[in-house]
Amino acid sequence: MNTSLRFDNRFITELPGDPEEGSRIRQVRAALWSRVMPTPVAAPSVLAWSPECAALLGLNAADAEASWFADVFGGNRLLPGMQPYAANYGGHQFGNWAGQLGDGRAILLGETVNAQGERWELQLKGAGPTPYSRSADGRAVLRSSLREFLCSEAMHHLGVPTTRALSLVTTGEGVLRDMFYDGRARQEPGAIVCRVAPSFIRFGNFELPAARGEVELLQRLVDFTIARDFPQLAALPEKARRIAWFREVCERTAVMIAHWMRVGFVHGVMNTDNLSILGLTIDYGPYGWIDDFDPDWTPNTTDAGGRRYRFGHQARVAHWNLAQLANALLPLMQDAAPLEEALQHFVQCFFAADRANTTAKLGLRACETADESLMQALYGLLHAAETDMTIFFRALAGLDIEAPALAPFEAAFYDPAKRTTSEAPLLAWLQRYAARVREDALDPAERRTRMQAANPCYVPRNYLAQQAIDSAEAGDTSTLHTLMEVLRHPYTEQPGREAFAARRPEWARNRAGCSMLSCSS
Repeated sequence: MNTSLRFDNRFITELPGDPEEGSRIRQVRAALWSRVMPTPVAAPSVLAWSPECAALLGLNAADAEASWFADVFGGNRLLPGMQPYAANYGGHQFGNWAGQLGDGRAILLGETVNAQGERWELQLKGAGPTPYSRSADGRAVLRSSLREFLCSEAMHHLGVPTTRALSLVTTGEGVLRDMFYDGRARQEPGAIVCRVAPSFIRFGNFELPAARGEVELLQRLVDFTIARDFPQLAALPEKARRIAWFREVCERTAVMIAHWMRVGFVHGVMNTDNLSILGLTIDYGPYGWIDDFDPDWTPNTTDAGGRRYRFGHQARVAHWNLAQLANALLPLMQDAAPLEEALQHFVQCFFAADRANTTAKLGLRACETADESLMQALYGLLHAAETDMTIFFRALAGLDIEAPALAPFEAAFYDPAKRTTSEAPLLAWLQRYAARVREDALDPAERRTRMQAANPCYVPRNYLAQQAIDSAEAGDTSTLHTLMEVLRHPYTEQPGREAFAARRPEWARNRAGCSMLSCSS
């Protein structure tokens, strides 16, 4: 068994825990975590692992192929120094306070410190019941686990702040799930993902003690989080330190959301317990990728009515969630003004990042006010013409600015009738854009390089992930491994792999897993 992983479990050694151990369902008060062991599985087997994530921990291929790896990251064995626990937190779900939530099927194994001094928390998702599982079984199925593993690593390679995924382990056991809550439950293969991040603390960790009036506990958590995860702020006086911290949380969140918008990612369930204090994309549940550009699209069936978490609404939701975090912190600040200023800082940071997106995606030196209108006009046209977002922006880099035409974009249109109807306004926009590029006078090669670095060629489209799931459930992992290899280089065109950059096929338009998903996993 590998013993090179060195653990330094500060969260549970420095913060109050639940005096009761085990997975009995309960309300846990005056404590931030509960000690609980992963529930062993019948036959853990490594389906996939990430070499890049493993390298962060000082692990390699020999480790991943050793028998201990499947045992540890399947929940059947602990390494020396691991001290498993589930975190206690609350949250607002779909805009409503939900009270205590906690890690219902996630068990954190420990905090490891690598050779570079970087801290990484290792967390198993789907490792069995915890005190916070409520009526659930604490398990996860292969389809959702594969999607989380795949997207965590794909987002990293896209340059989006994210938690990581070390491994995808099948359990050899079935899990009963009703995918769309329609009374048609079935047994599905079980799996466990090992998620990796510097910290899994989320907004809801602070909301719960604040809601319960546990101010001393809240204060300890805030000060701990700053000391461990924001050490650059530690030297500031107490009040200034806390305000600077919240301001940085706002800034990181703004940058993350702007990246989501740049690549066409829709989180799908932006509850406050699903937003990371580090500004990392966390909790990959019913997420989705924009195919035809639609700011009102959400992949989450639970959100199909209100569309609270739709693509174009994500920045507003993030701001609202930050406001709930600010409300939770108010007992420590006594003065709302600095918190309100920090919330305004989020708005300013998001707009700055969004302007930077416009600059990069359009290949300009800088974004002028008219360029923002130019981009908004394009978004409206893409929606009206039912145009693939990823394909269109990638093709835009190759536009002949002396003779702009629609020919380079033919592969991006989903509906021939809408394409025909939108032809004239799209051509007019391309001519307007070409004039702007000529005025900008950026070197053509540099313009293309900038655009190709901002506009991916490959993203983990929903239907591609579903094809990998179908194959994996049938015992064939080659589709998953090929897709992972493609997504390691999302900005580089890969000869022979054009199919991975193609628009969504018609058969996938309304198929489960390819268009809408549920929270059931």
